Amino acid sequence: MKKINPHTGILVALTVITCWFISLFFLLNWHFNWNNPLVYLMVFVQMHLYTGLFITAHDAMHGTISPNKKANNFIGYLAVFLYAGFFYNRLYAKHHQHHRHVHTEKDPDFAPHGFWKWYFRFMLNYVTVIQLIIMAVAYNVLKIWVDERNLLLFWVLPSLLSTFQLFYFGTYLPHKGEHDNEYHATTLPKNHFIAFITCYFFGYHLEHHQKPAMPWWQLYKAKE
Repeated sequence: MKKINPHTGILVALTVITCWFISLFFLLNWHFNWNNPLVYLMVFVQMHLYTGLFITAHDAMHGTISPNKKANNFIGYLAVFLYAGFFYNRLYAKHHQHHRHVHTEKDPDFAPHGFWKWYFRFMLNYVTVIQLIIMAVAYNVLKIWVDERNLLLFWVLPSLLSTFQLFYFGTYLPHKGEHDNEYHATTLPKNHFIAFITCYFFGYHLEHHQKPAMPWWQLYKAKE
């Protein structure tokens, strides 16, 4: 594989964060009409950008944003905090526990249950009281300047929807059932457009476990 420019990961990460911020800024200031179908499309666009924030933080957890550890971790901290007030260190430890103990009782991302029980167990492993307090304070501060319906529709709802997107395509589908490989994972059929739209190529999940040092924007190459 062609050697990746060490600065490309930072550029990609900052592009995702900037797109999220610009989109959110305009949406929070949008005097929209409920009859405008673009309103509902933008909810899903913002959901996708929220998912991009988390995938960016995930790349940082694998050290693929920058060979400079401080820069790599700073972007990871920033992305995951903007996503929902998460703390990078906690997510870092949990995620690497998943890679070390995949599909076992020690795996924080796995549960031998159906979708909903698994989802709630997954969320309880990551959400903390401090995080909820941070988000509640941020909400109440933002609503001083921002219309509450904009906050709910473009800030709260897309972030909640993105948890389902990340869980379904990045955890549930790849790891449910039994598998015949050491990573206990399956992968989406090869379709790069669908793979990007659904979860930034993270649905190529077996490939991610095989090559965890490959950033999301290169992961499609592992499927070739």
